[in-house]
Amino acid sequence: MAPKLANFRILYFAKNGDEPFVQIITAKDQKRRQSRCNSEDEEPEDLLPELRDPSQILQEQHLERLVAHLPARTQGYPWRLAYSTAVHGTSLRTLYRNMASIDRPVLLVIKDMENQVFGAFSSHPFRVSRGCYGTGETFLYSFSPEFKRFSWTGENSYFVKGFMDSLQLGGGGGSFGLWLGADLCRGSSYTCHTFHNQPLSAHHDFAVRELEVWTFE
Repeated sequence: MAPKLANFRILYFAKNGDEPFVQIITAKDQKRRQSRCNSEDEEPEDLLPELRDPSQILQEQHLERLVAHLPARTQGYPWRLAYSTAVHGTSLRTLYRNMASIDRPVLLVIKDMENQVFGAFSSHPFRVSRGCYGTGETFLYSFSPEFKRFSWTGENSYFVKGFMDSLQLGGGGGSFGLWLGADLCRGSSYTCHTFHNQPLSAHHDFAVRELEVWTFE
């Protein structure tokens, strides 16, 4: 007795006067065919942001981790380089001047002389201020050596404070989570109450190789 064919389709073909022919497609063939079509037709979801300008620091592995931890209001926007020591020179005054027309969050990215990458996300652009500013969206991060994010603890609101000769992020306990000098060539990082962070660099005091500030627009 001939075996029964289950779950099959019979397709009849005839084209351009050719002899018609029949093709039998089983359920297994149909499933494989659909799977192949899905993998070819569906566009892969691109999770990496579009960088409008080249970066001297950020690589794909940095972008993958950072974009996954940024607030929802920054998602889907291209990243624009607002300040870079490689482009604009090493000056905190120039950094503030480049931030003057920005009303969006910014991402600070630093590479030190030991090629460690770390920085901060600030809910507000950097500026000279009489007091501290920012919101609980602000956080510190480090890739030294693996990615870690240090979020707001709620203990205080010392998010960001800008002076003409220094930029401070996080405070409490007599130290800053991240501090940068006027020439943006040197900085320091200590544990602070705002973020309960580990030192972002391998050493408390570090020398800056590259520094960039990105905004989302």
